[in-house]
Amino acid sequence: MKFEIVSTSISKVKTDLLVVLLDKELEFGFVEDSKLKTLLDNLRRDFEGKTVKKEYFTRWSEEGIRHVLVFHSLLDSAYNIWEKVKIFSARALGYGKDLNLSNVALLLNGQDGATYLGKVVEGAILGSYTFEKYKKEKNKYLEGLRVTLIVNESSREISARKLSRYSFVSEIVNECREIVNEPGSVVYPEVLADLAQQIGKEYHLKVTVLDEKDLQKQRYTALVSVGKGSIHPPRLISLEYKSAKKSKVKLALVGKGITFDTGGISIKPSEKMLEMKGDMAGGAAVLYTLKAVAQLKPNINVVGIIPSAENFPDANAQRPGDIFVAKNGKSVQVDNTDAEGRLVLIDAFARASELAATHLVDIATLTGSVVRALGQAYAGIMGNNQELIDAVIKSGKNHGENLWQLPLPEEYKDLLKTPYADINNIGGVNGGAITAGLFLQEFTPENTAWAHLDIAGPFMFDKSWKYYKEGATGFGVKTLVDLCERFAGYFPQ
Repeated sequence: MKFEIVSTSISKVKTDLLVVLLDKELEFGFVEDSKLKTLLDNLRRDFEGKTVKKEYFTRWSEEGIRHVLVFHSLLDSAYNIWEKVKIFSARALGYGKDLNLSNVALLLNGQDGATYLGKVVEGAILGSYTFEKYKKEKNKYLEGLRVTLIVNESSREISARKLSRYSFVSEIVNECREIVNEPGSVVYPEVLADLAQQIGKEYHLKVTVLDEKDLQKQRYTALVSVGKGSIHPPRLISLEYKSAKKSKVKLALVGKGITFDTGGISIKPSEKMLEMKGDMAGGAAVLYTLKAVAQLKPNINVVGIIPSAENFPDANAQRPGDIFVAKNGKSVQVDNTDAEGRLVLIDAFARASELAATHLVDIATLTGSVVRALGQAYAGIMGNNQELIDAVIKSGKNHGENLWQLPLPEEYKDLLKTPYADINNIGGVNGGAITAGLFLQEFTPENTAWAHLDIAGPFMFDKSWKYYKEGATGFGVKTLVDLCERFAGYFPQ
């Protein structure tokens, strides 16, 4: 798929499909052609009168335009205008694919068009992605597709910047989706570590990988305990970006990297266990955020930390009732081996402390409880610093990644008590997302602002959602990239 920006009148446009977006308040496109303007005026009344309940498509065959496709923002009342534009953009390319049209043009020359151009690009790229690596018959439609963005001459410069930024980040998100969609037999801790080293070498990031011997020697006991049952040993991966400008901030992004989660001895039901290839979605989000950060170059220091292991049941696997001592000196009883994500995260928190992080954001497919509480469209967020939580929520909202804050009530800590150790790794059947957060809070580095994202809901869908096709969504990459870009504004030094 190739994008191009043009500034020209409709009469000079040559395209297989002209896409027009309508809204009651906003002007995405301006039409000077009288016949097309009459059609759009009539459609506007029909859409607003609810007589048209779906997008309008027609053969046109006037001048250089073969077909016209019209959307109105009233079609998707569930979403805000940013998300609607992305949805419409993805649908438009779906029409192009179904009809095998080699050129699709979107009309964005109105007074509000340039503002939403980035969202159009994002919807087109994210909406066109499918995981087909292992299919014999691959769809080659995108290889010959040209997407024309018709803009006002005065907005060409800003449109070019938006095209560059949003296409770049969207492609990064799709790379993240690709690795999360891979089978667990293909992606395991050593593979993630090798990929991190490749990215680090190409984009000048300092990469450190601690293998099983390093982990034992340096007492990363949680990660070692989780990985004992697998033939693929654990890894603790860190990628460091240093700002060209001096910064007092070091933002640690920590991503859970369980490359396959059977539940261990506390084994999961077989239904949908295949989705547990995506239990490293948080780690993948951090990995690809650092790839983006290395090229976008924000004015803060960023370190990405990925604790990676496979959670398998064999004769060496940790057992329910096992106890280990974490790096901060607290003993942990493993009541349930399927609550392993929080265990590997506490070693990553210790690593963040060693690297002198001032702020810490972790992202993990952590609990089924958060899905039961919020459904699949929202991730949960909690933490010890409201300013940081608010910043993450705002960055997510900027890109359609919704986060809902959950509390961390002190009284719920009693649910994590055990007579055999300082803390239990689960807190019972109720409030599981919250007790997981409370568990993590016990291991958060002292004097470090912390926010925890539980993305177990939106990390993967088994059917199409918004502009995503079924499979991994890459949830979190857009949020974390935006957070890094805006961090200096959120927290002036």
